[in-house]
Amino acid sequence: MKRLQIRAILLITLLITTTTFGKDTITPTQPLANNETLVSSNGQYTLGFFTPAGSNNCYLGLWYSKIATQTILWVANRDKPVTNSTGILSITSKGSLTITDSNSTAVVWSAGSTGLTNPVAQLLDTGNLVVREDGGSGNYAWQGFHHPTDTLLPGMKLGVFRTIGINASLTSWKSDNDPSPGSYTALMDPRGYPELFLYSTAGPAYKVWRSGAWNGVQISGSPDSSSFQGFVFSFVNNDQEVTYSYDIANNSIVSRLVMNRTGVLRRTAWLWETNQWTNDFWFAPKDECDNYGRCGPYGACDPNSYPVCKCLLEPAFTPENPKNWQLREGKDGCIRKTPLNCTGGTDGFNKVSNVKLPESANCTVDNSLSLDHCRAACLSNCSCTAYANADVRGSGSGCVIWISALVDIWLYVDGGQDLYVRVAAADVVIDVAVTTPEQSHKSKSSKLAVVLSLILGFFCLLLSVAFYGEEGKGEE
Repeated sequence: MKRLQIRAILLITLLITTTTFGKDTITPTQPLANNETLVSSNGQYTLGFFTPAGSNNCYLGLWYSKIATQTILWVANRDKPVTNSTGILSITSKGSLTITDSNSTAVVWSAGSTGLTNPVAQLLDTGNLVVREDGGSGNYAWQGFHHPTDTLLPGMKLGVFRTIGINASLTSWKSDNDPSPGSYTALMDPRGYPELFLYSTAGPAYKVWRSGAWNGVQISGSPDSSSFQGFVFSFVNNDQEVTYSYDIANNSIVSRLVMNRTGVLRRTAWLWETNQWTNDFWFAPKDECDNYGRCGPYGACDPNSYPVCKCLLEPAFTPENPKNWQLREGKDGCIRKTPLNCTGGTDGFNKVSNVKLPESANCTVDNSLSLDHCRAACLSNCSCTAYANADVRGSGSGCVIWISALVDIWLYVDGGQDLYVRVAAADVVIDVAVTTPEQSHKSKSSKLAVVLSLILGFFCLLLSVAFYGEEGKGEE
């Protein structure tokens, strides 16, 4: 009898523990109160209500379960807090998620669906809060991952979902204690050759930084990402979506990509040995050349030289405003030395190597064209200013054509790819690309060597003629 009582007590304790600590789902009859949490089945993530330090506002948020420092990863009601009270998360009988003030029935925040018959809301192992039919699997009527806050988690996608009309972006917190939208946003521009942009939205919006397009291997403006061990980066561009995401193959690595309130997009990693976040894993903008449009149209930025700005393919391009250019102000950029002659068909191309390709919103992309066909397509279009491969894998494939001024070019010592810039016939240089000071110096040294060799050969010829001429006279 005592054994039966002990077993009953253990069973009741187990049920209570499972209900309290293992709950990952709410139903229309089982909401989530302020003092409760949902925990993903793998124990990695916790969803619950929190109140920032020094605030009277209550928010529904997501954080890591096993990291001592509470790190908020996602906030449902970031701009609609529960004030001076606690909150309750519920799901209606039709599938709509609601947050209400515990002191009243007034709805503070709502999302989800209204067309389900037996709905549940579940916190998945990825940290994604989803609304689905009970017993269903991957068909979600709504998911939190489509509405990021300031953090991109593994498996979360940043970009445009065409079928549902959502551009999933990252927006900074307003302050350390206020998760409402701040002054910086990172989002996808799906036009042309898609890429990510970081915007400042304080006052008139302006571009702070751009990622460069996906080149088949990585985001082209972040060549160092290829050294991230254990990370798998993905880019999808089709009729349904244009998105960027990442996964982590090594389960011991905890990492997130954060749009912070100071305007820096930063990848951080958790150091288990010291129980703190490292902020030096990767971040952008990093330096002067990361500032969007630093050297203006047809200008190129080289972080390893001073001044950092130079005209592309000098002397084919020269400063638009020489006075400001000498004062290290490069935003006016450069202009062509010789106008193009489209109708005459005499224009050509010069190659610039190791570059972050120019802004590509106004590009046209054709993945079926070879590089030679890409050149021909560019030459036949009077608006075309440059072309490049769309994919750098193997020997390269696909075609990107620029039909506007080339802006925001970055010169790398290593990495990047080749850009073929259209120039007038008078400025065509075969297989010459002015990229770095070192390469420019080598080019000048090579030319000098050729000139000296010609002069030396000429003198040797004169000496030979003179010698044989004197020898002939002696024989006479």
